[in-house]
Amino acid sequence: MLRRTFLPAALAIAAAGCRRDARQVVGVIPKGASHLFWQTVHAGAIKASQEYGFAIEWNAPAVEVDSARQIDIVESMVNRRLAGIVLAPVDRKALVNIVERAAREGVPVSIFDSGIDTDKYISYVATDNEEGGRMAARRMGEILGGSGKVGVVGFMPGSASTMERESGFEDEIRKKHPGIAVLPVQFGMASRAKSMAVAENLLAAHPDLAGLFADNESSSAGSVQALKSRGAKQVKLVAFDTSEQLVADMKAGWIDSFVVQNPFKMGYESTRAIGLHLRGETPPRLVDSGAALILPERLDDPEVRELLFPDIKRYLAAR
Repeated sequence: MLRRTFLPAALAIAAAGCRRDARQVVGVIPKGASHLFWQTVHAGAIKASQEYGFAIEWNAPAVEVDSARQIDIVESMVNRRLAGIVLAPVDRKALVNIVERAAREGVPVSIFDSGIDTDKYISYVATDNEEGGRMAARRMGEILGGSGKVGVVGFMPGSASTMERESGFEDEIRKKHPGIAVLPVQFGMASRAKSMAVAENLLAAHPDLAGLFADNESSSAGSVQALKSRGAKQVKLVAFDTSEQLVADMKAGWIDSFVVQNPFKMGYESTRAIGLHLRGETPPRLVDSGAALILPERLDDPEVRELLFPDIKRYLAAR
């Protein structure tokens, strides 16, 4: 009698466990994982996964410039037939073959942050990076009074998002501020130390340097360290992306302004696109996740603080 009573309960518990284990899994693959930007993307992806009832498998290269490792991660997820893949391509060309293979084999791919040279994806969620570069150029033109020499500390060749920022910056300066000379882009290769070295070389080679544009978080962090090491507060730094330390550097007068993205929205919308697809709905083909120019006097505005310091801990704690 006891055995008959226990057995259905045991089966019910086992069935419940199977249902939990049977949740669909969606892979989310950023370019890296260490920066606050990617952690905020992760939080947004978790929020979308909770709303749409699937699990997240988060995996990223240890180094943001490692396209070969990112290809391996995507390939593994395709081989295991995950329910979908959310990808920020390290390189716009190198990831094409594996993304197209995923599409052929019925694994939907949503692209975020940085573009790719194929149309075999269901949605693309990103900042209007060219406009972000133009925002930075307009600010640089204003603070330099339309003349001077400016260096650019970039991310890496082949990264669509940062190349668009560089292009927008250079084009806007050329059209609106022809008295400003923009030096050739130097790349920090996702390394703060390398970015610092690049910025120091620019400062040494050009004693009359008036400004620096750093187009990503690691370039911004390295550039501000170079300015500090040389006491070069007169060189105006317009940075792209931020962190708690960079905000402190702005308050201390080392950074003039930030162009800030919305990585939480980026992670949420790109992962939500997979959720919509799995429900048989059509996600938006293109989503502009937005960007804003932040000046020191606005750092304490509630809407700015929410953008700079979103509450990501409650989502990351639910992993």
